[in-house]
Amino acid sequence: MTPFEAVAEPSRRAILDILRAGERPAGDLVAALALSQPGVSKHLKLLREAGLVSVRADGQRRLYRLQPQGLKELEAWLAPYRHFWADRLAALGDHLERDQ
Repeated sequence: MTPFEAVAEPSRRAILDILRAGERPAGDLVAALALSQPGVSKHLKLLREAGLVSVRADGQRRLYRLQPQGLKELEAWLAPYRHFWADRLAALGDHLERDQ
């Protein structure tokens, strides 16, 4: 699975959003998302395969965290669009200032 395919699914994006705050056990993700444990596990497996999250053992728990290098491909693809919107928003700001 590619990073693009991984982030196309809303539940996987929600997992990534939660993991931005730091490492979390799967149980925290289950509680936060109101998904079943098998459902969260499936999403985590796909995110690991896409290189977007990693897992480490902590006793009997598995802790998941973001893998920043996995997000580089997405960042590279989004960069031109970010510039596109930055230019448009700057023009809008200029227009609004002139109208006032």
